[in-house]
Amino acid sequence: MQTVEQLQQGWSAAPGSPAKRGVVKAIGVRRGNEQHEVAESVELTVEGGLLGDRWAAGEDPKRHSQLTLMNVTVANLIAHVGRAGYQSGDNFFVELDLSEAALPVGARLRIGTALIEVTPEPHTGCAKFMARYGKDALRWISEKENRPLRLRGIHAEVIEAGRVAVGDAIELQG
Repeated sequence: MQTVEQLQQGWSAAPGSPAKRGVVKAIGVRRGNEQHEVAESVELTVEGGLLGDRWAAGEDPKRHSQLTLMNVTVANLIAHVGRAGYQSGDNFFVELDLSEAALPVGARLRIGTALIEVTPEPHTGCAKFMARYGKDALRWISEKENRPLRLRGIHAEVIEAGRVAVGDAIELQG
């Protein structure tokens, strides 16, 4: 596990993520009971979110938290993703600028053939995140100056159903 300083240095040295048009680098399906599967492609529906994901099985699933997206560079910095797999519990690991400046609440993204919308639901680190990646990773993503960057990622809801595969383009609409 890296220190806050190492994470910040890694982020500062990383090439910037593209704004407006990016790519899906990995897909995760949260099956429940801490089980995460990597998928090559998935279906998104307005009612069910990502089919097979634990979101729809919740007692009262809220549409504003149907999906989660995380920047793949951040995921690689905190989790050494290339070796350990995507276990942070996010649905889409993307090469895209997820900051508030690039994607304000209400921004719509075409992801594969689906259309999703960024919701106001904050995506913050939790006890599971800290257990997986350590206190420093949680502190780094939570620092006041980093909050607008949305290093932990974003929540989104499905506006139009469709299919999403690894390698698909993500495009800001409008």
